[in-house]
Amino acid sequence: MAVLTLGSALSGERKRSQRAWLGAVLCLLVIVMIGSSGLLLHRTRIASVPLHAVTVAVGPGGNLVEVGAAAELVPGSRVLAGMPSSFDLAREQDAWLAAGTVPRVPGLDGDMVALALLDLHVLSRPYGVAVAGWSEHWRYVWPRDAALVASALARTGHHADAERIVRFLRQVQPESGFFQARYLPDGSGVPDDRGIELDGVGWALWATEEVALELNGADRKAFLQRHRNLIERSTEAALRSISTPSSLPPPSADYWEVKEERLTLATAALICAGLESSVELYHMLHDADKAQAAAAGATRLRAAIKKDFGYNGYPRHLGGGRDSVDLGVDFLLPPLTSSIDQTVVRAWERSASLMARPAGGLAPGGSWRRDGVSWTNATASRAMTAAFIGQREEALQRLRWLDQHRTTAGSLPEKVLPDGQPAAVSPLAWTAAAVVITADQLSS
Repeated sequence: MAVLTLGSALSGERKRSQRAWLGAVLCLLVIVMIGSSGLLLHRTRIASVPLHAVTVAVGPGGNLVEVGAAAELVPGSRVLAGMPSSFDLAREQDAWLAAGTVPRVPGLDGDMVALALLDLHVLSRPYGVAVAGWSEHWRYVWPRDAALVASALARTGHHADAERIVRFLRQVQPESGFFQARYLPDGSGVPDDRGIELDGVGWALWATEEVALELNGADRKAFLQRHRNLIERSTEAALRSISTPSSLPPPSADYWEVKEERLTLATAALICAGLESSVELYHMLHDADKAQAAAAGATRLRAAIKKDFGYNGYPRHLGGGRDSVDLGVDFLLPPLTSSIDQTVVRAWERSASLMARPAGGLAPGGSWRRDGVSWTNATASRAMTAAFIGQREEALQRLRWLDQHRTTAGSLPEKVLPDGQPAAVSPLAWTAAAVVITADQLSS
């Protein structure tokens, strides 16, 4: 019979305690691993997103309707077939296209550019200013989307349509100069409490310059005088936003449309672009003092961006990782600015692989969720930058990809799923405008 001593009892107790402790640690590790796997699966889960419509068209009573099948349209138009006025409305759309130009790009066949212009025309139809899309949650005017549409319309000879967008921005802009995230298309206010997004002043100034550059002589002078309040309020707001010790603006939501605790490169880049546009606008207005003040602000801000973002490869956030690079680097390059900094170009070149998605398009940024979805506005913006910095082959490649992933009615959707299917809202104004701007640059 064994004799149980105090030492052996304590030793046995210690062993049992150690086994219990090891068991608890193993259980905790399993829980953590399962939780981490769940988070990883959530982050990498392949998204399933329906396509809202193949396009939007003019329907009964002149109202816009989302279209479920291309066969419902008068061919080559954005008009529902089968109405008494269908062919008259289709001829009106043809006449609108003929009143401007449709950029022809060597190496790019098909009707993508013409239909992108028609989509912008139709999205502008109810209020004279383009909404981001016609699906319910997109039926608003974002300054950034509107600015791109203004540029696309001005570049293709639709000057009056482009000026209506600038006028809308002037009318909704408060005395402070800072724009809200988005507006009701009738100009009566905002749809929610998203609040101010600082990049709006940059987009407004850039759009105003883009339209002014397409006008000549007395027309340009009159245009600038009509919108001088917009230029002055936006410039003053941009300068106030960088009156900080760092010469960088405070954090603000940007095109990701999420609350930000840290400054994003996109916000800083757009304010810089706006100030650079302000310099040119004041030169056109022969106001040397205000041009000089805007130039000083732009120079100070660009230097701060290079110092505080550039050292780490221009990440999305101030102090962020270099693999988080996003469209902020595009906004530091033409057509948003006239300067080409090779350190920015290198970050831009590196960003494509970080933003790439399975179907061949791009996500909004390197740190965007890994759901497999390509975003056409990011892809079209990349094409636009490529065209303006002389990388023609990449621009053409991106345009061809967009062309291949349109809806059956030829509209550019917001998203493309990993299997190549278009998804979400269609058409998307940002994408259509960027395609037109890119085509215009490549055709010149």
